[in-house]
Amino acid sequence: MTHMTMIEAIQNAHDVAMAEDDRVVVFGQDVGFFGGVFRCTAGLQKKYGKSRCFDTPISELGIIGAAVGMAAYGMKPCVEIQFADYMYPAYDQIVSEAARLRYRSAGEFTCPMVVRMPTGGGIYGAQTHSQSPEALFTHVTGLKTVVPSTPADARGLLLSAIADPDPVIVLEPKRIYNGPFDGHHDRPVVSWKKHPLGEVDTAGAPIPLGKAAVRREGEALTVLTYGTMVHVALAAAEETGIDAEIVDLRTLLPVDLDQIVRSVEKTGRCIVLHEATLTCGYGAELVSLVQEHCFYSLEAPVVRVAGWDTPYPHAQEWTYFPGPARVGEAMTRLLQR
Repeated sequence: MTHMTMIEAIQNAHDVAMAEDDRVVVFGQDVGFFGGVFRCTAGLQKKYGKSRCFDTPISELGIIGAAVGMAAYGMKPCVEIQFADYMYPAYDQIVSEAARLRYRSAGEFTCPMVVRMPTGGGIYGAQTHSQSPEALFTHVTGLKTVVPSTPADARGLLLSAIADPDPVIVLEPKRIYNGPFDGHHDRPVVSWKKHPLGEVDTAGAPIPLGKAAVRREGEALTVLTYGTMVHVALAAAEETGIDAEIVDLRTLLPVDLDQIVRSVEKTGRCIVLHEATLTCGYGAELVSLVQEHCFYSLEAPVVRVAGWDTPYPHAQEWTYFPGPARVGEAMTRLLQR
């Protein structure tokens, strides 16, 4: 076991996958010589050569289109879109080609490709570098979508994504690339290398897609969340003293419905928490699932805490961001209902 940042854990997953299978290739804008804008692919080109890890033109449409073709003919491309906000020109290729290939070919072709994207706020990138578009992918049949919250999960989920026979979207919260935080600072309050959740087994097996993790046991209420918001929920529970159970979904599609039901049936109250905008966000799907499967266990309506329905602001990033104060207020309010 060793302590790693999430960035280093992603590097390690790439390295392991490329060493084990020469069909795995990594490409995208600046991912080769430069190692990616966040350095998640650093060292791969030097180790595996320019045919296995290479730079592309500034064309998201071209990156995804090339990956679909490679995947259809037996390769395993793992591509990086520099920011999730940049994926829109390639969205048609993801939805109409990658996600549909197995179905439209009656199983003759599959599309074993991974699309990695840094997501969410944390660098004062404003509206074009801070979006959380997970709901746009979970709505699409044929895609799997994962969001890690720890270095170990970033490594294990990426390994599973690369091994999967179908396309997987991996959304990496850039705010916690280097460590978790308490929600009141614009930098991690502690490095992953000094945090218990920063421990990674570099010889460990992949983490299966579709399995949630309970980050904190509790009896008073359940918080369903993922990515950066896992750490916000943990901070809110600590600050308020509320006995909240924090469920880290890890995989948004397929989602671990069994774990959701177990937790909500135990606590009788539920908060759904995410950084993305509120209206039609992924949280709406979670609310529906809880209502459909846990209705007779609920003591109060499900509460959503999310980003505001505005573009992500620059100067007001920490007002937009759902921090521990907003989450703690929601917890307190829910217990009074």
